[in-house]
Amino acid sequence: MIDVNDAGLAKRAELVIPGGTYGHMDVRSFSSTLPQYMASGEGCRITDVDGNTYLDFMCGWGPVVLGHRNRVVQRAVADQLALGDCLNGGSSVMVELAELLVDTVAHADWAMLAKNGTDATTACVTIARAATGRRKVLIANGAYHGAVPWCTPVAAGVVPEDRAYLDYFEYNALASVRAAAERAGDDLAAIIVCPFRHDVHRDQELADPVFAQGLRELCDRTGAVLILDDVRCGFRLDLAGSWEPLGVRPDLSAWSKAIANGYALAAITGTDALRSAAESIYTTGSFWFSAVSMAAAMATIRELRDTDALSRMRDCGQRLRDGLAAQARSHGLDVVQSGPVQMPLLRFAGDDDFELTRRWCDEAGARGVYLHPYHNWFLSSAHTAADIDEALDRIDGAFAAVARR
Repeated sequence: MIDVNDAGLAKRAELVIPGGTYGHMDVRSFSSTLPQYMASGEGCRITDVDGNTYLDFMCGWGPVVLGHRNRVVQRAVADQLALGDCLNGGSSVMVELAELLVDTVAHADWAMLAKNGTDATTACVTIARAATGRRKVLIANGAYHGAVPWCTPVAAGVVPEDRAYLDYFEYNALASVRAAAERAGDDLAAIIVCPFRHDVHRDQELADPVFAQGLRELCDRTGAVLILDDVRCGFRLDLAGSWEPLGVRPDLSAWSKAIANGYALAAITGTDALRSAAESIYTTGSFWFSAVSMAAAMATIRELRDTDALSRMRDCGQRLRDGLAAQARSHGLDVVQSGPVQMPLLRFAGDDDFELTRRWCDEAGARGVYLHPYHNWFLSSAHTAADIDEALDRIDGAFAAVARR
């Protein structure tokens, strides 16, 4: 009999997948209680192959913004599947989605579509270099912009030449950006930056408006391109762009994750000044024109635009944050919460190696709440006040277990 439980699948995977699994989806790297293999999702809950159900605060690591199997999105997907997906060219929904993105994103005069966040950030850098004729790109220390050699932190198979034209600055430190720009001189093509600092293994850090405005002014003065990597935050904080509340508009933005509520899609949006450069580069993929994900994105963006989904995520995120703070105090524990409430993170004060936080997340996982110890969590519009209260009831036991230790 073939094993289809979590342990059995792990054994089978070891034989046919290097390491059994890979990348950020390797649950063993951050949890001793959460499962590796999932069976289904519904709303804000997921069920593993052993039949255990969890209140989900990772949302597929960000893509699920309306909840698992959202009916509006699923209906759009079914309608498009009935017509076709991977055809011999773009479908009408591709043009309609590009129009919707231009109408929705504040800085966008045009849009290109791809499949994942790395596609989008890479295209942005390529467009910036094509537009400026320059090579150097500035990146914040510790920032993650994708999983290919040009932007992957030093790892096996990545050689220094892959990153030869990158230089680094400290997030929210304008002086360090200016110093890096000075080093680049006339070869500065772009600055790529996340809407807030969401590096793993550290507290999250919201962008200082002065920092964001300073990057805009620096790019204007030097002729460099300002790229906002909105892959992780986009369509969860502000539909028009995550820096729109700060009054700062980029030249290019990279989008993915929440754009299609879990269906594989990414986008690049840009200003008219970069249109000819976008036309000049060659970028494509066999599945980049697939219509089903585009239909899912149309439904997702319209649902976010036409309902109170964003405010519900914000309200539930605040309810969760307030509840966690109260519970920690009641157990005599000191915690640090950081990031926007829609994308929160918690660690225990002084827990610099995140080991205590990991034990707390393991205790929460054993009680049916899916959290991560050092990567930000995600709220979806499927979370309700009742779901948050249920999660807090379960998490209280995790706090109690940590306090006893």
